Amino acid sequence: MLASTAVSLGSLGSQLLNSPSHNPTKPFLLPLNKPLLKSPNSITSSSFLKSRTSVRTAVAAVDSSDAAVQAGGEGGSKSYHFVVANAKFMLDEEEHFQELMSERLRLYGERNMEQDFWLVIEPKFLDKFPNITKRLKRPAVALVSTNGPWITFMKLRLDRVLQDSFETHTLEEALASSRIDIEFEKPVKWTAPYAKYKYGWWEPFLPSKTSNV
Repeated sequence: MLASTAVSLGSLGSQLLNSPSHNPTKPFLLPLNKPLLKSPNSITSSSFLKSRTSVRTAVAAVDSSDAAVQAGGEGGSKSYHFVVANAKFMLDEEEHFQELMSERLRLYGERNMEQDFWLVIEPKFLDKFPNITKRLKRPAVALVSTNGPWITFMKLRLDRVLQDSFETHTLEEALASSRIDIEFEKPVKWTAPYAKYKYGWWEPFLPSKTSNV
C-alpha cells in the first residue's frame, strides 16, 4: 500500500516538473478551493501607516474648518451668535444660568483661554432683528459668543430664549449696548431648596467699558 502511494506521488511530481507552464524559479502553489482569511490581528505595517495617515488628514481637515469658522466672513467681518430673553428671566428667574456661566468662566481660567462669551444688557444689535424684538419683553439680555455650537447648546439648555447670529467687523460693535440699570423685586417668600442668586452676579460677564460704543 505504501509502495503504491509513493509511486503515485512520484508520478505526479514528474508530471508537474515536465509541465510546459512550470517555472523552476517560482514556487509551485497548489490551487485552493477557498480564499485564505487573514486574522483580524494580522494588519500589515503599510496598512497601519495608511490608516494613521488618513486619520491625520481627517483631523487636519476638521481643524482647518474650525479655523475658517473662527476667522469670520469676508471683508474681515466675524460671526457672533447669541441667545436673548428678557432680563428678569435671564438674570433672576432661570435656575441654572448663573451656574452654567460661572462654570464656563472657571474652565476658561483653568485652561488659560481667552474669554469669548459675554452678557449684554439691551444690546444695540437687536435693532437688526425686528422679528425677535417684537417678541421680547424689555429690558432684554443677550448671551453673545463667537462659539456657535456652544450658543446652540445654551439655547437647548435654557429653552425659553431666542437664538440668531450676525456679522460685524469689531468686538465693540458686537457688544454695543444701551446700558440701563436693572432692578428685580425681591420675592416675599423664597421656597426653593437653594439660596437665591445674589443681585449683580452677572457683572463679571458684562463687556468692559472699552467694548461699549
